[in-house]
Amino acid sequence: MIVPLPTPGTEKLSRPDAAEVMAMARGFATVAAPEAGLTGLQRVLLEAILPAMTDHAVSVEGLEPLSPEGFAEALAPRNLAFRTRGVQVALLLALVLRPLPVEVVERIERLSAALSVEEGMVTVARRFATGSLGLAAVDFERNGYTADWRASDRHELHTSVELATAWDLAVRDDALAERWESLEDLPDGTLGKMVWQLYRARGFVVPGRPGSAPPLLAQHDWVHVLADFGTTVEAEMEVFAFISRANDDMRAFSLLAMVVSLFETGYLRTGAGLFQADVGHMSHGEATAVRVADAMARGAWCHDDVTGDDSIDFLRLDWFELAPLAVEDVRARFGVRPKSAAALGAGSVGPWERGGISPFQVASGKAMAERLGRPYDSFGAAVA
Repeated sequence: MIVPLPTPGTEKLSRPDAAEVMAMARGFATVAAPEAGLTGLQRVLLEAILPAMTDHAVSVEGLEPLSPEGFAEALAPRNLAFRTRGVQVALLLALVLRPLPVEVVERIERLSAALSVEEGMVTVARRFATGSLGLAAVDFERNGYTADWRASDRHELHTSVELATAWDLAVRDDALAERWESLEDLPDGTLGKMVWQLYRARGFVVPGRPGSAPPLLAQHDWVHVLADFGTTVEAEMEVFAFISRANDDMRAFSLLAMVVSLFETGYLRTGAGLFQADVGHMSHGEATAVRVADAMARGAWCHDDVTGDDSIDFLRLDWFELAPLAVEDVRARFGVRPKSAAALGAGSVGPWERGGISPFQVASGKAMAERLGRPYDSFGAAVA
């Protein structure tokens, strides 16, 4: 059964009311639950996402089931974008499961079909469920954020060398490296200077030098400062939740799916040209789920006051144009909201707070300072 899309001009565009959120909660809980019912992590994640995105809190314990087709009927007045976001939330709830039961993926496939949604990460979830992890990694590139990457897309990255793929390294690019290193000369409190401090405190190598991250991946480091996220693994998940939800290109969801598959389940061994799998960072204590939900909501509220655009691709911005601006001014331009009390209570911290840096990063920062003959400065960051 396919629930037809509403005709143009008749879509329901208002925020969900309590009744619609209750139907969504029932649908998500039914679609994503393994045979024994929702896991503890799934419950925490769903109960965090619903109020963060809709302002309506729901306890999912003991909810009456709602089939994928019934769920689709509940979303009948909604447009394709809203429906796709619904499928993505169902996928997110599924992707924290290991093992991922085939029947969960089948229910998400039924929901997608009923909603007329084509979401490439459903194919990836099917690969995970059937143990085809190598093919899943291929499908991430084929169906995800970088699917239409072209060499010309490197313009905002300021590389002077061609990048054959999105996550290519640029390890011998002096002009690029010098541009990043010049951030040190900006005034204190500017976005660029704080990004330089982020790198120096953690011993990060700037793009264009051997040992650096891919230039496209380095774009996300500006978001650590912009949205006030530390640089631990849990904070990386917050950053990519924020980035993926700020972008109205639905393929950006693959960025969040990627970090969940790296840092919770380990379905992916590597990602983004640099990241390595390190599992259990959402299920350990489950507080990260609350932080991820808040990051998603903060990303969704972003708006570019200069262009008037509600969709912002933070990985494709020319950050060097913004580097000389005070970080508060850049936050104001993009409508970056403060973190919620729930996220703060769950341990979300910024780059310069205790818990905002890892022991490995402190050691790397000290080693870099020694090589450069400078005293080490964490700029306030400390390990938890």
